[in-house]
Amino acid sequence: MTFRAMLFAAASAGTLWAGGAAAQPTTVNAEVEELVVTGTRTEGRSRLESLAPVDVLQGDVLARQGNGAELAQALANLTPAVNFPRPAITDGSDHVRPATLRGLQPDQTLVLINGMRGHTSALINVNTSIGRGASAFDLNTIPTVAVQQVEVLREGAAAQYGSDAIAGVINIRLREAREGGGAVLNYGIHDTEVKTSRGERKAHDGMTQSVSMWQGLPLGDEGFVTLSGEYLLRKSTNRSDFANATALPAYGRPIVLGRYGDPELRSWSLYANAGLPLNETWEAYGYAGYQRRDTSAAATARAYNNANNVPAVYPGGFLPKIDTDIVDYNVQGGVRGEMAGWRTDLGVSYGKNELEYYTVNSINASFGAASQRNFYSGMLGYDQFLVNLNVSRGFDFGMAKPLNVAAGVEYRREGFEIGAGEPASYTQGPDPSKAGLSQGFGGFRPSNATDVNRHNWSAYLDVEGQLTDAIGFDVAARYEDYSDFGSEVTGKLSARWDLNENIALRGSVSTGFKAPALQQQFFTYTSTNNTLVGTTFQLIEVGTFPVSSPVARALGAQPLEPETSTNYSLGLVYRRGPFELTVDAYQIEIENRIVLSENLPNNNTPAATAAAIRTILQPFGISAARFFINGVDTTTKGVDAVARYRFDLGDSRLDLTAALNLNYTNITKTPDLPAITSLPQPTFLFDRQARLTFEKGTPERKLVLSGDWSRDRLGATVRMTAYDSVLLPQNALGSDQTTGNAALVDLEARYEVLEDRATLAFGVNNVLDEYPNYTPGFVNSPTGSIGFPGYSPFGFNGRFLYGRLSVNW
Repeated sequence: MTFRAMLFAAASAGTLWAGGAAAQPTTVNAEVEELVVTGTRTEGRSRLESLAPVDVLQGDVLARQGNGAELAQALANLTPAVNFPRPAITDGSDHVRPATLRGLQPDQTLVLINGMRGHTSALINVNTSIGRGASAFDLNTIPTVAVQQVEVLREGAAAQYGSDAIAGVINIRLREAREGGGAVLNYGIHDTEVKTSRGERKAHDGMTQSVSMWQGLPLGDEGFVTLSGEYLLRKSTNRSDFANATALPAYGRPIVLGRYGDPELRSWSLYANAGLPLNETWEAYGYAGYQRRDTSAAATARAYNNANNVPAVYPGGFLPKIDTDIVDYNVQGGVRGEMAGWRTDLGVSYGKNELEYYTVNSINASFGAASQRNFYSGMLGYDQFLVNLNVSRGFDFGMAKPLNVAAGVEYRREGFEIGAGEPASYTQGPDPSKAGLSQGFGGFRPSNATDVNRHNWSAYLDVEGQLTDAIGFDVAARYEDYSDFGSEVTGKLSARWDLNENIALRGSVSTGFKAPALQQQFFTYTSTNNTLVGTTFQLIEVGTFPVSSPVARALGAQPLEPETSTNYSLGLVYRRGPFELTVDAYQIEIENRIVLSENLPNNNTPAATAAAIRTILQPFGISAARFFINGVDTTTKGVDAVARYRFDLGDSRLDLTAALNLNYTNITKTPDLPAITSLPQPTFLFDRQARLTFEKGTPERKLVLSGDWSRDRLGATVRMTAYDSVLLPQNALGSDQTTGNAALVDLEARYEVLEDRATLAFGVNNVLDEYPNYTPGFVNSPTGSIGFPGYSPFGFNGRFLYGRLSVNW
């Protein structure tokens, strides 16, 4: 679909909606519009008055999404452009699941907390999952109880906020209160029928319970401190298939060996947000947040006849588990006020994310029965220090409104580290025929240990104004200089034309970039794998190497460069009485995308070519290697449409919402092959699976229809979310999987047992117990570990029943 066609579709949809709405009664006044601070530096602009599409999601609505335990899932429920798949058996990605905006990589969306850049997770996704090769902000480090409002800017904004804002910006605004408080108790469990390729069974698992509280406290005469905390416990779910009875006859009965689903999780979160006026024009502000999250996910099951099993220890095989201890904290402080007529804001923040790996219920088979069972496998760490100064002022040049001029400078320092695991997690034992590592997740080696940092400076100028009462504009430019790769300049031009009081057109064109993350530049991991080569198993030393390493350079790796983008958008805003509609078409052209290469060589490499490559690798003691590269160009086109209507029914009220995202990505260029051999080379750098994951791995269509009804103490919500089929591609032709089209229905009923004080709610998510297509038995392993496609945009856990008690004081 061409961009012109997308714009035509947007305009046509807007015309149809507007035409239909014109006949609606207008006696009901629309509610006061939510004011936004994301995408604009002008105060007092509402969501429907903005020059860019912004979704405004209130904290109480986010908390009503199922059990309210995951911020990322709540955003995916309410914003069609956001998706939050639930990968399993993907090592660290099970524990830090990435969210996507407009089908782009998770690290191409910038996340702000109270308007300042948040720090990313230490984890980089290196296995086969959506977001492979990306290191992104972990949205679930912030509990919904601490959130007052989330603003999702669905538009490129690198010129305004810096690197990573290619797809858009998510601004999380923390709760502000100097009095009052509340508590929420949640309990839920999955009650579902699991139908896999080799049989079916009932499941009652994934028990989830949480308690969260917030309290507003006065600070001085006018200041506030708002404390928020949450404890969350979630048991694991299991959607593995049955083991193959023909391949594994010794079990003698139908048996589920794997554990494929959500990991077991226990977390503690605490946030404090504060503000204190210092005088009539200045105030101090700040927040602090801490989360400790312990999770336990399963790796692929090992049957009794697995080549790396030790039958004397595990006669029936074993299920390795990967446990993580994740600690995340943030501290921010600053002052803002007026200086020489300029609104001035000086802020400082520091954040850190640490992830420690433990491999349990495992074995290092090369040590035989003498091996230990539990291993410390190492750690990842990332931290960020940030200082920024922002100033703005209005100037009267005779336009309809004063011209708002904003400028700022920012300094950022980032650090990334890898810590080695204990020797038993990676050491080759006395049996050379077995892999010398902890099964499930081998430990980081001393040669993998890394401690690096970089810094950058940036400056921006943003001018926003109204030429007339009907025509507004915004022009922004930003310069950034990084210590490791150089500088980038980005710009943005936005405009809005209010044709009348009901209809407005808006559009923008901008350039953006995403700097190569430290994780992408320096992540390294080496393991010894017992791999089938031809008809025999051989120990293969494989690794992920930094582009600066001798191994990667020998294979043609080059220093990473920034991704760059050009964004276009054109939209329509319609409002009349209680009805509103926004339709925004967009096109995002990205060059030089950073991706993780495939193993070199791999199973698709011709024998002669593989031999030549192994000759190159032999001096390094490595049999296969991969590394990060630039060189993928893509074009993403789409349309976002959101319609709302509020019915005043006298003694009751009904709010209806319809939201649609159409999103299509095409790869226009793939990386050139390095001239490492004159023999034939397959497209190993970016193969079929990687290419189709970019193009077909996220929904091309997602539709959300919802209704919210209230009357006195009663309330109810019904929501239907429809997804089109997603492809989970494979390099081997004939092994692709699809999730199939699906429509999920969620229901919730609420009753105020104490008016304005206590509300009891019961609900069912996925009432019809919808699942993606199961993994066919012929592509599944004999253990049946993987029951469903990991790319499913709605997961594969089935029906969920829950109850919630909310108390306010």
